[in-house]
Amino acid sequence: MARTHLLLASVLLLPALATCTTTSRWSAVPQAPPDPILGVATAYNADPAEMKVNLGIGAYRNNEGKPIVLRCVREAEKKIANDETAMKEYLPIQGLEAFRKVTSAVIFGEDSPAVKEGRIAVVQSLSGTGALRVAGEFIAKYNPGTTVYISDPSWGNHHTIFQRCGLQTKKYRYLSESMGLDIDGMLEDLRAAPEGSTFILHTVAHNPTGVDPTQEQWKKIAEVCKERNAILVFDTAYQGYASGNLEGDAWSLRYFANELDMELFVTQSYSKNFGLYGERIGALNVLCKDKTTADRVLSQLKTVVRPMYSSPQLHGARLVAGVLNEPELKSLWNVELKEMADRINEMRTALVGALNDIKCPLPGPQFADWSHITRQIGMFAYTGLSEAHCKVLTDKYHIYCTKNGRFSMAGGNPGNGKD
Repeated sequence: MARTHLLLASVLLLPALATCTTTSRWSAVPQAPPDPILGVATAYNADPAEMKVNLGIGAYRNNEGKPIVLRCVREAEKKIANDETAMKEYLPIQGLEAFRKVTSAVIFGEDSPAVKEGRIAVVQSLSGTGALRVAGEFIAKYNPGTTVYISDPSWGNHHTIFQRCGLQTKKYRYLSESMGLDIDGMLEDLRAAPEGSTFILHTVAHNPTGVDPTQEQWKKIAEVCKERNAILVFDTAYQGYASGNLEGDAWSLRYFANELDMELFVTQSYSKNFGLYGERIGALNVLCKDKTTADRVLSQLKTVVRPMYSSPQLHGARLVAGVLNEPELKSLWNVELKEMADRINEMRTALVGALNDIKCPLPGPQFADWSHITRQIGMFAYTGLSEAHCKVLTDKYHIYCTKNGRFSMAGGNPGNGKD
């Protein structure tokens, strides 16, 4: 009888067992859409055409269209490799001390009162993206009712990062139809924001437009930020890489921090200006009114980092610290920054020249010429091309860019500039 019951139970369980082995519990999970930026590279790589151009990638390329490793980074790596005392232990939650001591001075300036007085809470982060996420989690915990205002347009990840932190995001006007700064619309939208709102500002080389406020316009923006008692987040991905001048590229942030003594968050990425894309090295700086507050803020930032990724990676921090703490390598870094910035500016000029040579039609009636491209700064050119225009470029000419008409000028070189 027992054997009969066992056999019957086995027969009854067969459908359930079959279901378990042939159907995943995750089968109802929908396919996510491709990333609008990374998807460009995927499509480019799948294109068998011999003559093709990738203007979507946000990474530097030389005149041969090849990625590079900076000479200062190579030298720093040699020193690390030859240091037999260097271990591979976990870093503290807040990051490598040699890195943390120098990173704030890069963005705030070595003579910054806040740096000298220890009023900046600093954590090493997983590049700029990780810094933004840590900032978002901290803001959500201590200012849960704040709304995050982000420029329209902006880097595609900004909204997602802060929304994943449980914060509501809204847009403020930024770009005019003719690809200039809509300063009146920007100020009007920021002024209409509730007191205590969070404003995301691009320190330099606005992504994706390359359109930055002038110094006088930054002063007007600062006035509104003070009026609204806003929480400020300066996203810094292109310092030194934009113009080749570290000090000049940091002017906006230093005006708010050093001249107006405003409390604020600053995220830093060393992907572009050090070429350390795969090392994921960056920092979050929180400027406070006094050192005691900065120490408490640091303690809470560590509680955000600990359950998120526990401690940051080591090698990239050693590389950046090794360059910044060695005068000769730091000088070489400045030279290489200028070389990269100059090449990108040369490609801007070459692109506009090529467009004029072929009498390329303008993207819309609001444009008198293509000079908006050379007025922009940084890695990207916001061309004004529509999604339909971009589709023609890809389908007919094998030129790949994001659907909003953003060109990565680093993807241009003398070999493809007029093809």
